[in-house]
Amino acid sequence: MTKPGIIFGNLVTLSGGFFLGSEGHINYFMWLIAMVGMALVIGAGCVFNNVIDKDIDGMMERTKERALVLGLISDKTALLYAITLALLGFALLYAFTNALTLLFAALGFFVYVVVYSLVLKRRSTYSTIIGSIAGAVAPVIGYVAATNRLDLGALFLFLMLLLWQMPHFYAISIYRMSDFKAAAIPVLPLKRTMFYTKVSMLVYMLLFAVAAVAPSLFGYTGHIYFVIAILASCYWLYLGLQGFKTAQDAPWAKKVFGFSIILITLLCVSMALPVSI
Repeated sequence: MTKPGIIFGNLVTLSGGFFLGSEGHINYFMWLIAMVGMALVIGAGCVFNNVIDKDIDGMMERTKERALVLGLISDKTALLYAITLALLGFALLYAFTNALTLLFAALGFFVYVVVYSLVLKRRSTYSTIIGSIAGAVAPVIGYVAATNRLDLGALFLFLMLLLWQMPHFYAISIYRMSDFKAAAIPVLPLKRTMFYTKVSMLVYMLLFAVAAVAPSLFGYTGHIYFVIAILASCYWLYLGLQGFKTAQDAPWAKKVFGFSIILITLLCVSMALPVSI
């Protein structure tokens, strides 16, 4: 119910933000506290999402065997579990980090559970953008945990993750389209055309490429990060363009999705490199 894959992905980007803010001087205790606290908060949000989506999860192939759908765990138990995780996570962040870290953690939690899961997911294609906001605060949380300040570095991280998540999720919605159709979730490929979706993905990929190199242009990262960001972003753009030549949308979308994970992981790890190299 806590969706370990989502937790791990968010901790990777949180770590990237922490590395960027640390400028080569990593406080490992603070990094560990931020990761554990956010793992608990994200896990809580995912459990709440399981409860909210219980009915539509039963309609989709990839989610029809979740514990709540099968009745292995009651809604009451799941809610108690989610509340416990959230309280522990926020308490840990409150006790050992700073007000900015706690604020952005609460913001991401609220956007994901209330605005995205409870309000918009079943009503609008814009839910994708709103959901991306929740994911985009993860590296900002890492950054402010390390620096206790908001500046251009935090903004670049937020924009990178926001722009990255759009084609990442659109790729999922393409190769999982039958699931979204069965649950009547209004994802872009179902509400518009496949061509429109592919154009949208390409635009977001291009904007992401600009955001990805911005930290280097403003002195937050060094030459190695800059080269990796350019090469990886260009290859992602190349994959995006391939979508206009293929008649097999699902396999293409899986490639775009798979490389998106490699791309963001590469960039986050590269943020740990000193600015001097």
